[in-house]
Amino acid sequence: MSVADRSRWDQVYREIAVVPYPPPDPLLFDFTPPVMDGQEHRALDLAAGLGQNGLWLAEQGYTVDVLDVSRVALLRAQAEAGQRGLRNLNLLPVDLDTYELPDEHYELVCVFRYLNRELFSALRRTVQPGGRIIYETFNERYRDFMPSFNPEYLLNVGELAGYFADWALLHHVEDTHLSRVVAQKPLR
Repeated sequence: MSVADRSRWDQVYREIAVVPYPPPDPLLFDFTPPVMDGQEHRALDLAAGLGQNGLWLAEQGYTVDVLDVSRVALLRAQAEAGQRGLRNLNLLPVDLDTYELPDEHYELVCVFRYLNRELFSALRRTVQPGGRIIYETFNERYRDFMPSFNPEYLLNVGELAGYFADWALLHHVEDTHLSRVVAQKPLR
């Protein structure tokens, strides 16, 4: 990701600064394991944008790393976290093309509407054994609605599930333009 990419995304988030804060993605409601034992449970919200998913995970008791290239988006997430009194999240402005995810660090990873195929091996490694990934992004059918959308950032139908074929697929849906997978990493 280049400086131009960061500038472009900062501008996108400046333009929507007056839009109400978005709700978390509904897929999280059904597939996020509850935190009930009082121990630290770590989650990652990757390419988080405004961080609404990470904030919701923090409200559920997770310690959350919220990663995005846009400092503007993360500043808005920081303000929202302050209003909610959340202290169990880390807002990190990172370039996902160069950032190295730690191995077996997170119990839960969520990714929504972001695709970088080169990150799939790192995503698989960063989930702890028994942990989950919740992933949803656009597939090739999205071009039926947005013909000018760059196909490099669209999954082939069935591709997302293939990245986690050796994990337990808890949920897999290919709809009109989105691919969704919830997968649990095997215990050793």
